[in-house]
Amino acid sequence: QAMVLADLGRRIRNAIGKIGHATVINEEELDAMLKEVCTALIESDVHIRLVAQLKNNVKKEMNFDDMVGGVNKRRLIQKTVFTELLKLLDPGVKAFAPQKGKPNVIMFVGLQGSGKTTTCTKMAYYYQKKGWKTCLICADTFRAGAFDQLKQNATKARIPFYGSYSEMDPVVIAAEGVEKFKKDNFEIIIVDTSGRHKQEASLFEEMLQVSNAVNPNNVVFVMDASIGQACEAQSRAFGDTVDVGSVIITKLDSHAKGGGALSAVAVTKSPVIFIGTGEHIDDFEVFKPKSFVQKLLGMGDIAGLVDMVNEAGIKDNEVLVNRLKHGIFTLRDMYEQFQNIMKMGPFSQIMSMIPGFGPDFMTKGNEQESVGRLKRLMTLMDSMSEVELDHVKATDLFMKEPTRVARVARGSGCSQHDVRELLSQYKKFSDMVKKIGSMKGLFNSKTGDMNPKNVNPAKMAQLNQQMAKMMDPRILQQMGGMGGLQNMMQQLQKASGGKF
Repeated sequence: QAMVLADLGRRIRNAIGKIGHATVINEEELDAMLKEVCTALIESDVHIRLVAQLKNNVKKEMNFDDMVGGVNKRRLIQKTVFTELLKLLDPGVKAFAPQKGKPNVIMFVGLQGSGKTTTCTKMAYYYQKKGWKTCLICADTFRAGAFDQLKQNATKARIPFYGSYSEMDPVVIAAEGVEKFKKDNFEIIIVDTSGRHKQEASLFEEMLQVSNAVNPNNVVFVMDASIGQACEAQSRAFGDTVDVGSVIITKLDSHAKGGGALSAVAVTKSPVIFIGTGEHIDDFEVFKPKSFVQKLLGMGDIAGLVDMVNEAGIKDNEVLVNRLKHGIFTLRDMYEQFQNIMKMGPFSQIMSMIPGFGPDFMTKGNEQESVGRLKRLMTLMDSMSEVELDHVKATDLFMKEPTRVARVARGSGCSQHDVRELLSQYKKFSDMVKKIGSMKGLFNSKTGDMNPKNVNPAKMAQLNQQMAKMMDPRILQQMGGMGGLQNMMQQLQKASGGKF
């Protein structure tokens, strides 16, 4: 999530955490916690009216006389704060979902400087990566250089585009572009329209004409998080002219007003569908209020993680599961796992979905380092022969014949030390897989599914110890030590229906 919102999340987590440490939880403790949560929200620019509502609703839910024991009080407090934060951000309106195999015309509107053109490309790229046939149309003839910018963005991302240097009527360009791309069976047709510095009559007039000409399936209103609470008035003004179906909030990476923007839009009953969290084409996330609040509170987003795993096709890898059962794990298996991780998208996004990792867990530098390290390991493996990649005891093979180490280092442009480091990482993985394979009762003999319930708990604890040794101690600490790790494994298992 955005850096500033990560700060908000940290403050709310700390406030709730304090209640966790309190010996007695009473009205006073609750008030102190609520005060901290509310201050954090107000500083993140959430409207004071909404914050007061949240405070009252949490207090209403808490009836201290009926509650027994500290545990359920804590759980109830966290659950109530979660529910109320969700109400702030979720208008409860279903967002438009494009249909495969049909043309979906999506028209973008918004003020100049809100990041509209960049956001168009990000959205086209997002759908293109998911296998949709996407394209872009520049119907912005008001801003000099708008077509050049779109052309440059689209070319870089290899997305087909349409625009004109000579035609000055945006309505003509939009209509021609949509017709052309419909003929060629494009599924996601994104129309970028002009913005103005402020809401003028001419802007709304033009928007309406373009909208009438292309008859969009969805109108997306793009706005800049830095205007905070003013988003509410802006969304309403645009919504009065064209039928705004959804909202994308940009520049959420650097604005303290992010909370204001997100909560203001919810008031207009327009669902936020994506959020822009940076300059890069990949700094674009689907906005799901529930996942967002879970990440904000450091609760993780197991459902989102499972979706990601499924999209990357990791679960369907029966061959791998079969090999795990027999305790076999080759360098090629490791290579494939790395590829899957890369496919799943930004590291920090994956990390923040795991319970116990705050959204602020991985900084950009940290993330680039991790991705860089994975890529380096993959480059090393690219220089290995089939025999080496498929050898069941690759480490032994390289130890016995050190010339192999030298050859791989030369071929990949890395040092021999790098090759040895890769082999030691591989050996840790492979030893662990052997341990998993040797556990009696871990796999159901009929279905092949993994079932930790049947396993001797001491053995399972041993396996977890083993995993803990493989992990960076800082990461382990972030996850709440061994207990956190076991908890995560169980949750992942539950979420993927036992198939893991």
